[in-house]
Amino acid sequence: MLVQFMLKNVLSFRDETILDMTAINAYKEHKCNLIDNGGKEKFLKVAAIYGANASGKSNLYLAMDYFQSIIAESLNNVDDKAETAINKYYLPFSFEKDNHNNSEFQITEILGQFEYRYGFEYNDKCIAAEWLYRKNLQTNRTAVIFERTTETVELGAAVRKECEAYKEQIPVETLVLSFFNKLKLKTDIFKGVYSGIMDTLVVPTDFCEDKNVLETFLPKIIDQEKEKLAGFLKAIDTGIKDIGYSEKENKVIFITWHKGKDGETYCLNLYDESEGTIKSIMLFIYARAAILNNRSIFVDELNTKLHPLLLKFIIDLFYEENSTAQLIYTTHDTTLMDKKFFRRDQIWFVQKDEFGYSELAALSDFKVRSDASFEKDYLAGVYGGIPRLKEFAMKEGE
Repeated sequence: MLVQFMLKNVLSFRDETILDMTAINAYKEHKCNLIDNGGKEKFLKVAAIYGANASGKSNLYLAMDYFQSIIAESLNNVDDKAETAINKYYLPFSFEKDNHNNSEFQITEILGQFEYRYGFEYNDKCIAAEWLYRKNLQTNRTAVIFERTTETVELGAAVRKECEAYKEQIPVETLVLSFFNKLKLKTDIFKGVYSGIMDTLVVPTDFCEDKNVLETFLPKIIDQEKEKLAGFLKAIDTGIKDIGYSEKENKVIFITWHKGKDGETYCLNLYDESEGTIKSIMLFIYARAAILNNRSIFVDELNTKLHPLLLKFIIDLFYEENSTAQLIYTTHDTTLMDKKFFRRDQIWFVQKDEFGYSELAALSDFKVRSDASFEKDYLAGVYGGIPRLKEFAMKEGE
């Protein structure tokens, strides 16, 4: 379960920026929107991030992707001529002369009975610092798993005996977490943290065009959860009465059935359905995977090609009572920016100033009247995160 994600000097986010999924205890509304794991803190199931075009909200999504990619790829440079992961994903703030400062990521997650805080600083040449801490949620005690600088790796008591002999073998461009994750060790800390981070699914921006996802996962859903899928398609008013598939020459063909005005049933290739319908089915696949496996997913521009009511339907899937799945998404659509649907700590804004600096703020950071209209105040510029529009006239012939 994701608690916090922090980035610094990455893309348009020059200063330290934190997306916090911890709920504010003083807010009593929409308790069903929260994850309650029995501790003092509760956590958000859904976070919506608003912002103007080019404000940087997609950069927040990209930052999570880069963070995961460095962890996944930092040990893969077996060829000396290959580009290192840290060089590939070192993209510091651009609008500052000679900005060679380190970039930084940190994530806090709850895995079982422990809260892990993991992060690293890096540049295009080396890992400058790296750390992993574990807090026992029952005793509230925090232990150091490891701390790394450019000179040394200091291992905590929980892993020192088993890992001490290997630490000198870690290349300067490779993360300690990535290195120990690959080794066969008795301790499961490294593999657990690695898997926990990778379990946050960063949904590709072009996922609607990726037929492999449908061909890989949809047959199994049709075989095992067809009733749920059919109910979903009916609930979102696609007109689809049934869905199935066949396999010919190692190719999967998906068929939908519709009822005509004459009462007859007509079939249609799934790929001839509207883009909105296909996107809805793809989102159902991702959402079901997240909900059944208690994973977090990050989606950029979730509202694209979706009616606002369908967007709400997708969001509501994550409010399933017994799931700790989380949805983080960026959007332009303000239709759901309403106290009827969201708590104040679930709504976030990204704004970029005239010098290209992006800032992230939660609605809970503002003084909000009890009778305020979130959407109306947002569009009026009270919370920022909207375009700075200036007069522009296009005359005929110019």
